[in-house]
Amino acid sequence: MSGVLAVFRGEFRRIFALKPVFATLVLAVAIYAVFYPQPYLNEALRDVPIAVVDADNTLSSREMARRIDATPDIAVALVLPDLPSAEREVQARSIHGILVIPREFERDLLHGRSAPVALYADAGYFLMYQRLSGGVTAVARTFGAEVEATRLVALGVDPALALAAGDPMPLTAVALFNPQGGYATYVLPAALVLILQQTLLIGVGLLGTLPGARVAEASPVATVLGKLLAYLTLETAAVLLYLVVLPFSYGIPRLGPLWAILFVALPFVLAVAGLGLVVAAVFHRPLVVQLVFAAVGLPFFFLAGFAWPTESIPGAVHWIAQLVPSTTAIDALVRVSQLGAPLPLVRDQILVLWGLVAFYGTLAVLLEARRAERPILASP
Repeated sequence: MSGVLAVFRGEFRRIFALKPVFATLVLAVAIYAVFYPQPYLNEALRDVPIAVVDADNTLSSREMARRIDATPDIAVALVLPDLPSAEREVQARSIHGILVIPREFERDLLHGRSAPVALYADAGYFLMYQRLSGGVTAVARTFGAEVEATRLVALGVDPALALAAGDPMPLTAVALFNPQGGYATYVLPAALVLILQQTLLIGVGLLGTLPGARVAEASPVATVLGKLLAYLTLETAAVLLYLVVLPFSYGIPRLGPLWAILFVALPFVLAVAGLGLVVAAVFHRPLVVQLVFAAVGLPFFFLAGFAWPTESIPGAVHWIAQLVPSTTAIDALVRVSQLGAPLPLVRDQILVLWGLVAFYGTLAVLLEARRAERPILASP
């Protein structure tokens, strides 16, 4: 036990004494916490500007344009007389779409004929294109259903039947865990777990390769346990900041209790630290460790299964991805924290994480025992 505590004290001091490690495990964690969420603060695109070219200029066409402007996604910034004028505004980047309402729009509606409108949207920004097409489509369907119901009532059809004919299967969508429908609520909880993983991996890798990584009188088991305890102590503050404070600060829903989040985060931190010890023992040099973890950061992002659907990942690759702690931890932490899932529902993920702790911890002990057989190099 004394050996574990000696390693713990020495490793904890090295975290703050070595500038590269301090910059990674403390400064980088703080900087990411401040700056990374900033692009997502708006949650969702709102009021994307478009121009309306109203060739019909009737009560129905003006009502169509007014309803589109009233949607939260689209703002009618300009009403122009022709398409070339609108195209010049798109090229000037003052608007991002053009809605063309054709001639005889109202007459076709009143006669029960198809009255299509044309939307020209900038697809260079996919989220903006999606907002424009979705908003115009929703308004067009609602407006068309109302016109059709009015026409049927005028022909003597019962009003209730006329309304049902225009929209026979009304859909009511209720967002349970992402009420704003925002991108930040979806991506930030998973991205924050990845940031915790990457900073801890690099920091542990540097600690394992810089001078002073070994304590001569400690056994391999005591060395690994002492180091894991030091990393866990430091990461407790980072976990609380990233998984509790930041979601609360940015209005991200959190339904799970604090103790459940920490219960899942415990094996995640230990597994990541164990993986860092293994990589440090394999590569030996700080620069190599930094380059390796910088290279695997983006693959870890896609293997996690939230930026790229898990169903689209080949089975063999998906199984290999289970060796990365974030792949399992993101799924478990999002379920527990955001969805309020009880721990029995994430039992499999927790067992996988503890399995990774045992696997990487055992490898770290074996590699430490092998390294202990070599003489300790004096620090410069």
